[in-house]
Amino acid sequence: MARNRTPIVKQSRREGFALSEKAIKIMARRTGAPGQHAGKMGNKPSLYNKQLREKQKVRHLYGLMEKQFAKLANTAMRRPGIAGENLLVLLESRLDNAVYRAGFANTRRASRQMVAHGHFTLNGKRVTIPSITLKAGDVVIARPQAKKSNVFMAVGASQADWLDVKAKDFKFTVVKLPTRADIQDEIHEQLIIEFYSR
Repeated sequence: MARNRTPIVKQSRREGFALSEKAIKIMARRTGAPGQHAGKMGNKPSLYNKQLREKQKVRHLYGLMEKQFAKLANTAMRRPGIAGENLLVLLESRLDNAVYRAGFANTRRASRQMVAHGHFTLNGKRVTIPSITLKAGDVVIARPQAKKSNVFMAVGASQADWLDVKAKDFKFTVVKLPTRADIQDEIHEQLIIEFYSR
């Protein structure tokens, strides 16, 4: 199954949730779902529809394909603890998301591409798999060749307390695993678990 190449703003309007910084600006001017007849259906959405839309929103937010997302949800439900929180921790702990949270990329799409192109090392070894799950103590560093390229021109501030970021060295360490409190996005994870529990 091919990755969704639909423009991020169009996806955001469909889900009613800004999936990127760019979408925030445009959605302030253009509200509602895209399309000629959007918003003309006055029926109250069903529980299934709410669950589906929440699942799609979070899947698009983290840039995963359906098979990947379903696999993470099933893993979260098998682990001890609250399944919804387990799912969010698994999503946040992905290498591409950590690169984004560390401020080394403006979007998750960009961070996934940076990882896939081999711009980082994990504990001293070059990695090209964005879905790697990080654990406490892991150290991620940009490779010397990558630091000279334009991909690191827009390094921003870290968005995660669970990462110790050394921006000048293009390096971060996973201090601890993220918790639900570390994830500020407006997500109703229980709806996603209910969707996969049907």
